[in-house]
Amino acid sequence: MTDPLERIAAALERLSPPPPPAADPLADPAYAWRNGALAPVRSFAPLPLAMLIGVDRQKAALIANLRHLAAGYAAQDVLLWGARGTGKSALVKSAVAAVQAENRDTAPRVGDIALIEVSDLTALPTLFATLAQVDRAFVVFVDDLGFDVPADARTLRSMLEGGAEPRPANIRLVVTANRRHLAPRDIAEQESAINPRDSADDHLALADRFGLSLGFHALDQEGYIAIVAAYAKANDLSFEPSDAIGWATRRGSRSGRVAWQFIVDLAGRAGKPL
Repeated sequence: MTDPLERIAAALERLSPPPPPAADPLADPAYAWRNGALAPVRSFAPLPLAMLIGVDRQKAALIANLRHLAAGYAAQDVLLWGARGTGKSALVKSAVAAVQAENRDTAPRVGDIALIEVSDLTALPTLFATLAQVDRAFVVFVDDLGFDVPADARTLRSMLEGGAEPRPANIRLVVTANRRHLAPRDIAEQESAINPRDSADDHLALADRFGLSLGFHALDQEGYIAIVAAYAKANDLSFEPSDAIGWATRRGSRSGRVAWQFIVDLAGRAGKPL
């Protein structure tokens, strides 16, 4: 090998580690889709469902849908939308874990359902093709979705419904977003469109493809304190409601996320780990 470029390329090949082997899609409760392969989530330990307070209707609807999927029945794609920090992502993970626990005693694998988190929408066709022949149900989880590029919205829309190739029956998408209709309703865009209704319909067409849409709304003070109290009890901490309210006031919002951040601060001040 006399070409310097060939020698450099060969040296880089020796230095670079081989790609990790793809994980067994039947073995783990949760995965991430990275670089075209499944990678097991190292520690999948969601909150118990009982710790998610004030979302009983959303819990019941999502659990019922995931039970259908795990059993091989017809199931819906799901959109969880609403205020930030209100438990959308936490509920997805907790619901999957709850269905796995229900089925673990009777199913040969981990509940016959697994979670796969995806951040790159362009990877969905490859992922669907990989999972199509696997004898297991999969929740493909897209967290905190928002669109700055219209082509991304059209890609997801085609994956949900309307593409030439049907989506595998063992896969359903579960998406969280802060907006009910996923894409912003831009007034300027509608005013500049030849037909403003066409522009609005294009935005709404994606959200319409989710058969189950669950809304999450900002907490009132009573609900916020109830969440703080549940976290405090679970971690053997005492607190003053006025202290928790002050914490939320300084952050400008009341949510499950803010409640947990208060608990972290409380535990730190008490010299306790979580």
